[in-house]
Amino acid sequence: MTETYDLLVIGSGPGGYVAAIRAAQLGMRVGMVERARPGGICLNWGCIPTKALLRSSEIYHLGKAAESYGITVEALRFDLPAMVERSRRVAQQLSAGVRSLMRKNRVTVIEGTAKLLGSGRISVVKGDVTTEFAAKDIILATGARARELPFAPSDGQRIWTYPHALMPPEMPTDLLVIGSGAIGCEFASFFADLGARVTIVEMLDRILPAEDEEVSSFVAAEFVRQGMTILTGHRTTALDVEPGRGVIATLSDPDGALEPRTFSHVIVAVGIVPNTGNIGLEALGVAMERGHVIVDDHGRTNIEGIWAIGDIVGPPWLAHKASHEGVIAAEAIAGLNPHALDRARIPGCTYSRPQVASVGLSEAKARELGFRVRTGKAPLTSNGRAITLGDPDGFAKTVWDEESGELLGAHLVGPEVTELIQGFVIARQAAATAADLFDAPFPYPTLSGTMREAILAAYL
Repeated sequence: MTETYDLLVIGSGPGGYVAAIRAAQLGMRVGMVERARPGGICLNWGCIPTKALLRSSEIYHLGKAAESYGITVEALRFDLPAMVERSRRVAQQLSAGVRSLMRKNRVTVIEGTAKLLGSGRISVVKGDVTTEFAAKDIILATGARARELPFAPSDGQRIWTYPHALMPPEMPTDLLVIGSGAIGCEFASFFADLGARVTIVEMLDRILPAEDEEVSSFVAAEFVRQGMTILTGHRTTALDVEPGRGVIATLSDPDGALEPRTFSHVIVAVGIVPNTGNIGLEALGVAMERGHVIVDDHGRTNIEGIWAIGDIVGPPWLAHKASHEGVIAAEAIAGLNPHALDRARIPGCTYSRPQVASVGLSEAKARELGFRVRTGKAPLTSNGRAITLGDPDGFAKTVWDEESGELLGAHLVGPEVTELIQGFVIARQAAATAADLFDAPFPYPTLSGTMREAILAAYL
């Protein structure tokens, strides 16, 4: 007998489990299918364990600088397996927390691999057992996986994608990081702080290419100061694993000249691939473009009763974006009329050293769109809190529409800016103008004071 629900959610990442909870809160009987651990890639193999590792390398970095704070540390060393073990415990704790939330909200967790059958039915395979379930509505939240290089697939030993880098079999000595988005820069920071010689290869003309150009330039300069090598405008054309030697990478410079270089290990961080294969989308005629499911503002696909959220519907590929889409889809299914998600108000964060955070338009993009732009920039070098922390490198930059005073974008680089950015996110969500923010008191001494200075600098 087929068990029937009001809603079935396929995938338990930050999009899926949030959608399931919201639907249950609205009175639906919800089943959530997960083939691995609750929490999806983010909690188990992405956002959370990477931040746990980065915290370990941050403490190690601070330990090396302890003398400047009046502290003596003798025989400082790191234990990479212990760092990995801690990151896995953190991930497991949060995954268990998701399972607890499911029980609390009376969401049934269905273990196995799901496939769409049509007419509101799915099959779930676990081992040798196949079970059918049915629901009026189905939300697809199957997430994404690391993109591989077609000419050099990862082997987990010398060539890694992010899951391998989270559980490295050994400490790299000479590390090549291919790709300089958030994932690439975070792993570059982690291993560089532990002493690896790190080279970043980026095919575009700057690292962190999605960020404001001034932020990219600042981070590049900081990485070089920390001892990293950055090769922009370069492509990796071949990776050859040499037993006992490492990996020989053939790099193509901006003029097309080829140069072989030897590294102990390689991290491939060239983006993601949506998990839209083998779940029955093509057979049902679900519209897709370049592997991503096409949806409307509330997550509806072109097939009645099938919805999609998160990484499988396209950028930005961020956990918090998926969560908001999950709430919107659940509320739309319940017959409410939720506001569509404004992707221009979604913040992005990179937890490298230095940290990077932004929301809205870069200065260049604002000008490209025809805005008359004002910008304000304030350095952390004059911020009292940053100086007391011993980390006064970085800045805050604001981008404004000169005609309306609307905040178009904000860009931060430096210590703990991933926590600060939410102030500017709220300002954009509330459609705040510079005039609205001028009189807002900021506590002293805090890093947030630089945000205020960046607001004032645009107009005073």
